[in-house]
Amino acid sequence: MSRPAVDFNLYVISDRLHLPEGKDLLGQIEQALLGGVRCVQLREKDLSAEELLPVAVELRLMTSAFNARLIINDKVDLVRTVAADGVHLGGQSMTVTEARRHLGPGKLIGVSTHTPEEVDRAAHQGADFVTFGPVYPTPSKLPYGQPLGLDPLRAVCAAHTLPIFALGGVTSERLDELRNAGCHHVACIGAILHADSPVVSSRQFIAVLHRGHDVPAC
Repeated sequence: MSRPAVDFNLYVISDRLHLPEGKDLLGQIEQALLGGVRCVQLREKDLSAEELLPVAVELRLMTSAFNARLIINDKVDLVRTVAADGVHLGGQSMTVTEARRHLGPGKLIGVSTHTPEEVDRAAHQGADFVTFGPVYPTPSKLPYGQPLGLDPLRAVCAAHTLPIFALGGVTSERLDELRNAGCHHVACIGAILHADSPVVSSRQFIAVLHRGHDVPAC
């Protein structure tokens, strides 16, 4: 079985704990999908696999209806159970090699990275894509220290062919400078899922990402 393509350049990561008042996670994600998002990561770290299962089932049905990818954070068993498209691995997760052994070649494997060395390691192990950040200041990434800025992002994008998704404080207003740094893939949480209208926010992201040319790999 051949490995699936990374056929998305906007990667939305779930965070149900900081939604606008009166909004729910599934509703916000559905709005993002209506706006054109084609990959969602289920990341609710405080929930057990048992608690995540019904959410993952609903998201699998929802993303399938929109021909979108579903990525599960860390839990490879849950990936198999709901037939998700892949797993995203953090710093305390199993290695890419171990995840590939569990999931086989037909699933996507993404990796969170915060240094060029971590990008190198993920690429060497066969990751399909990585997130890299935090690029800008953002409350969700405070545990990882000060933002990295554009220069390290520019360097890793120039050094690798695998898609590198800029993460951390990414907004539609910052997309042009990210593109100028050589990065054409972005990941976000708040800019879309915490917005009053994820449909509008998603469309703003996609309009800039696709402006002027087909989007190349980072």
